[in-house]
Amino acid sequence: MGEIEQRLETLTAERLRGMRRGMEKESLRARADGKLALTPHPAALGSALTHPHITTDFSESQLELITGVHADVDGCLAELREVHQFVYQTLQRECANVDDELLWVSSMPCGLPSDETIPLGRYGTSNIGRAKSVYRMGLGHRYGRRMQTISGIHYNWSLPGVSSEDYFALIRNFRRHAFLPLVLFGASPAVCESFVEGRPHTLERIGGYTMHMPHGTSLRMGRLGYQSEAQASLSVSYNSLEGYGASLQDALTRPYPAYEAIGVRNLGGEYNQLATTLLQIENEFYGTIRPKRTIHQGERPLHALRERGVEYVEVRLMDLDPFEPLGISAQTMRLLDVFLLHCLLADSPPDTPAEIAEVAHNQHLTAASGRRPGLLLRRQGRDVALLDWAAQILDECAPIAARLDDLHGGHLHARALRAAQDAIAAPHTLPSARVLASMAQQHGNAFVDFVRARSQATREALLATPLAPARQAALERMAQESVEAQQRIEAADTMPFEQFREQYVSPLRLTPRSRLRA
Repeated sequence: MGEIEQRLETLTAERLRGMRRGMEKESLRARADGKLALTPHPAALGSALTHPHITTDFSESQLELITGVHADVDGCLAELREVHQFVYQTLQRECANVDDELLWVSSMPCGLPSDETIPLGRYGTSNIGRAKSVYRMGLGHRYGRRMQTISGIHYNWSLPGVSSEDYFALIRNFRRHAFLPLVLFGASPAVCESFVEGRPHTLERIGGYTMHMPHGTSLRMGRLGYQSEAQASLSVSYNSLEGYGASLQDALTRPYPAYEAIGVRNLGGEYNQLATTLLQIENEFYGTIRPKRTIHQGERPLHALRERGVEYVEVRLMDLDPFEPLGISAQTMRLLDVFLLHCLLADSPPDTPAEIAEVAHNQHLTAASGRRPGLLLRRQGRDVALLDWAAQILDECAPIAARLDDLHGGHLHARALRAAQDAIAAPHTLPSARVLASMAQQHGNAFVDFVRARSQATREALLATPLAPARQAALERMAQESVEAQQRIEAADTMPFEQFREQYVSPLRLTPRSRLRA
């Protein structure tokens, strides 16, 4: 019996049944012609500031749909489907020109206008609402608004009885092995030319207004995605909560010359960004996975982590799957559950600066060329074939899938694992390859035409099944209650915004109480 199997035996059935997951799914609102919808966030969907399930991400045009925490995969997907149905049915019933808008089903954006005309998310007149908009203004100044229109799915996962130390071990292994989900689930090998207009890149033209990487898996997670020179200067270690917290605090408090040149406010007094530090707030730190903790009202995320430890992990590298109406399938979620357990149970030695550099190298290489025959990655200073490494990890996942199937009945986890093994052995069946094949065979290699057709099919499928009346009524109440909650927040504000901003970005808000007492 191997070490993973031995550690698996120590997990009781009760703990495994306590596994929880939830999702946050981003989608651009696009017009029927494949261009970005520039309309405000629909008022009928409620307040983007306070609604627990329907908000916006970077842009007014970028919906974010959020599930609660679920004990099973099917329940999580069912809630995500209901929220999608409510969005489409509300738009159809109450918003003009609904037939002109679609939820864009690709991670890479639709046709984009000039950078400055991409609308930022708006959250009302309260201090916290203004801070959210100013943060987005800062992202636009730092990285460009186009980069921020990339969408994806965040998969939040936890298991009872896991310490912060063990979660960080999981995170280290996930980062080491992130090439595997990038290959298996990457679905963004092509993009509309408008995304890279005026930017240096190594993409190849494949059709009118379409650029691609022939063996690419996820442009979203590559050098054209969530990357920046500033963050590339960070070498964050995941060896402990203390070390991670110190690294993040340094980035949140260290002045960065390029951002100091932008300034917090412009000459007209309008805000450019929340701060001139390397990171404005914690969410600006990009990565394939994050340690997370539920925060109290007004609390900084880093403070919550330091004060109460890691509660769950947030997987951030999942592309939207344009072949799935909800952007992800139950089979994919089950494979993620198995993979995350593997990351938790496998040996996880401390990371080093050399390994951190290898992780970044492997991520960029896999994103750009993950389906290239014979592709070699770096592991502990040596070359290793991606296919061999992937096969090894998936083989080690077999007892985990079997244990979960024994626990829940059936063979769904084993089938998910077998599907992953088959896909690795036949790269033309991977989502990224299917995207390029569908573009070529049905849409003249036009990325926008392909995604527009998939988005229209998704819209029709979701509208074909109406919500149950009770669920429809509950979501309508939730939307109205969110508007009233925003109004209460705005009415209660008395502090000038500049004072609020200074207090929010203060280093004291990042420090746990134990250190403040010392």
